[in-house]
Amino acid sequence: MPSTTFHADAVLFDMDGTLTDSIAAVEAAWGAVAVDLGLDPETVVSATHGKRAIDNLAFYRPEIKAHEMDAAVEAFEQSILDFADSFKKREARRRSSGDSSAGFAARTGSDSGESTPALSDTSASSRSGSFSTPSIPSSSSSNNSTTGARRPSFATRLSDMLASALPEDSIHPVFGESTDNKHADEKQADADIEAAWETEAGAVDRSIRILPGVKDMIECIPEGRYAVATSGAKTYAYGAMTRVGITPPPVTITADDKRLKAGKPAPDPFLLAASCLGFEAKHCVVFEDSQSGIRAGVASGATVIAVCTSHERAKIEGCGAHFVVDDMRKVRCRTEGEGATTQLVFTVEL
Repeated sequence: MPSTTFHADAVLFDMDGTLTDSIAAVEAAWGAVAVDLGLDPETVVSATHGKRAIDNLAFYRPEIKAHEMDAAVEAFEQSILDFADSFKKREARRRSSGDSSAGFAARTGSDSGESTPALSDTSASSRSGSFSTPSIPSSSSSNNSTTGARRPSFATRLSDMLASALPEDSIHPVFGESTDNKHADEKQADADIEAAWETEAGAVDRSIRILPGVKDMIECIPEGRYAVATSGAKTYAYGAMTRVGITPPPVTITADDKRLKAGKPAPDPFLLAASCLGFEAKHCVVFEDSQSGIRAGVASGATVIAVCTSHERAKIEGCGAHFVVDDMRKVRCRTEGEGATTQLVFTVEL
């Protein structure tokens, strides 16, 4: 199989869609924001991917004041982790109770005892030490295939549930009904929507998973030669990595880092990460999956390897990446030299 080889000083990883697969939980969280605002979830999910939550919330929730934004971002990113954990928490409780009816509740969401996210987002030396025992078991394969297959649409499932949950007379009110009855109907409709939401949140497994080839890649890179630069804030970034057994490296640049003037597609996160490692970005390799992230890596001057783990190849091929591969298994890394003269040697299967 044809391949190409090149040298670099360090590696700058994106996180979601590159190291971890939490796309389903992220989409559910942004879908919640969309439903809360009366917007189309598919449109909002597409527009927010690969961008910082702070930028997305500023756009969709302009009423959030500057001094409230950090708390809003933290609450939103905690909702991502809640979506990711909800299904397995239900299943764990079912197994511990030995109650077969609880299994049905876990699949249908009818067990109201388990909390689910609210609609609103505002209420060459071995690197084996970089992996800890994950608190949630990871899958050996990704649910996102290299051909671009995705999990079932969150928006479609939720819309279907909302349609079935709303009573017919809430859509076609009776002429001349009293104000009290209207208020009661509205409250019942709100309750039905919330119930449908909770059902969908707990019925689908959105657990965060490590992507193919990631563990082997990180273990090949000497300590101090790689960083993470993500559009996620600290709550989400650290939560996602630890859930799949990745120990966040000392240089982990998150969206809420006050040293950043701008997020992706600006190159700032990668430039800062490279500087913190003590290298120039132009001598680094960037691994990315999103269009905005690829553009950020290219703008930083780094050699960019795009992985087709969250987008179809056709959607990211025109973003300027130097290489486009199915996933990280198509890239091998070894070291040459020792100490300060160490070089990372990459071989990319074409």
